[in-house]
Amino acid sequence: MKARFVKFGQIEIDGERYEEDVIIDRGKVKRRKKKASKPYRDRFGHTPLSSGENIPWKCKRLIIGTGAYGSLPVMDEVHEEAGARGVELVICETPQACELLSQAGEDTNAVLHITC
Repeated sequence: MKARFVKFGQIEIDGERYEEDVIIDRGKVKRRKKKASKPYRDRFGHTPLSSGENIPWKCKRLIIGTGAYGSLPVMDEVHEEAGARGVELVICETPQACELLSQAGEDTNAVLHITC
């Protein structure tokens, strides 16, 4: 899978452009549905990634792109869930996450925040 950060608010995955946060689950790209995380927005100042979301856990490694400037908060419960499932978490800014995803094998999934 080839992923690249085009610009703030836009990524490209296998030639397709996306302007919304996405999850990549076993090679399929889907829109990130963050409704389950919205109740935590006031606590973090931004809608975080919480374990209530549909996180693509069926993998050995999960890349979380935290945005162009790394502003997406990742709740502690996500770290705990990854540990319990034996999934390696790689948390970095989305441009770097895209580079890592482009080099990753099929056993890697991702959650990519494309703005802040």
